[in-house]
Amino acid sequence: MDDLLLLVHRIPYPPNKGDKIRSYRLLRHLAARYRVHLGAFVDDPDDWRHAEALRAWCADVHLLPLDTRKARLRSLRGLLAGEALSLPYYRDRGMRNWVRSVLDRGVRKSVVFSSAMAQYVLDVPGITRVTDFVDVDSDKWLQYATAKRWPMNWVYRREAARLLAFDRRVAAASRVALFVTAAEAELFRRLAPDSAGRVAHYDNGVDAVYFDAAHGGSDPYPAGSLPLVFTGAMDYWANVDAVAWFARDVLPLIRAKVPTAVFWIVGSRPTAEVRALGDLPGVHVTGGVPDIRPYLAHARSAVASLRIARGVQNKVLEAMAMARPVLATPAAMDGIVPDRRFDALVSDVPAELAARAVTVLRDGDRDGLGALGRAHVLAHYDWTRNLSALDAYLED
Repeated sequence: MDDLLLLVHRIPYPPNKGDKIRSYRLLRHLAARYRVHLGAFVDDPDDWRHAEALRAWCADVHLLPLDTRKARLRSLRGLLAGEALSLPYYRDRGMRNWVRSVLDRGVRKSVVFSSAMAQYVLDVPGITRVTDFVDVDSDKWLQYATAKRWPMNWVYRREAARLLAFDRRVAAASRVALFVTAAEAELFRRLAPDSAGRVAHYDNGVDAVYFDAAHGGSDPYPAGSLPLVFTGAMDYWANVDAVAWFARDVLPLIRAKVPTAVFWIVGSRPTAEVRALGDLPGVHVTGGVPDIRPYLAHARSAVASLRIARGVQNKVLEAMAMARPVLATPAAMDGIVPDRRFDALVSDVPAELAARAVTVLRDGDRDGLGALGRAHVLAHYDWTRNLSALDAYLED
């Protein structure tokens, strides 16, 4: 086996949130073909207990703590240096020294997951660089800017511009610049036309054996209620915005017609704003749960009410795999391989989305969208098939 350097901005295990699901699958795919030297940061102290699992798959594992408070302060150096704040956020002397030691041992193939980690190999001559950008993050910062007031809208617009400039450098220095959907890849081609010929994508997957309604377990909801469920990391701003909008603007319209409807917010690390939503009528906030499958399997419908989204939403794929209909905004469905039949439950107008929810709550999944969703996942979102596209880019 050849040796390969893999750099990831967040420890790729356990696969319990969007970016970690993709990076974990990438790691396992590469570990079956290479002796992987993994460098990553740990921003959740609870994740240190998973280090041994990674060592079972890798030839070398170098994990460093990332104190998010200190990293945010460190990122302000980017204002003085004229660079994207994301770069000093993930800049670490210990990581740089470890990367150099790996390359000094003759490793000549590298895969970078999340462009900020490319700073460690960007100017190294004589190596193969494959970069998985995942999403066009510069456009995400631009979306954030439109939703914020000064001064944060200025900060986010600046980050969008500086990060795009850096990402264009990274793409130009990479054998291939990979994204999570065809739409994300096409957007980056327009933003970085000089690298358009080296831009590609591979779709995410979903473990359809694990996410199967047959493994839904016992019903976690109180008898007599009609649950709608949103799943995700509840300290992520786009998720916070999504549940706040649904709870305040959509749910009251639903409960005016269906008083037993309850909106369940299921996910780890809920912010104070999310916890406060639990005081609203018909809203329940669980915090982290050991297994989200029972909450999906026994819900009347999943909810993906994101107003700001990039790439593909794993929460949508997981709900589909569990054969649940998905009430969603267009932004949440944007990265999903299209099928017009799903549009019956899609809107970003509160009254329209509420009307769609009322239909599902009263009539159930009468159009079979849950079964259609599972079939859609099986057809388009197989990890083994989708990751196989990566292999050719690493060949000598």
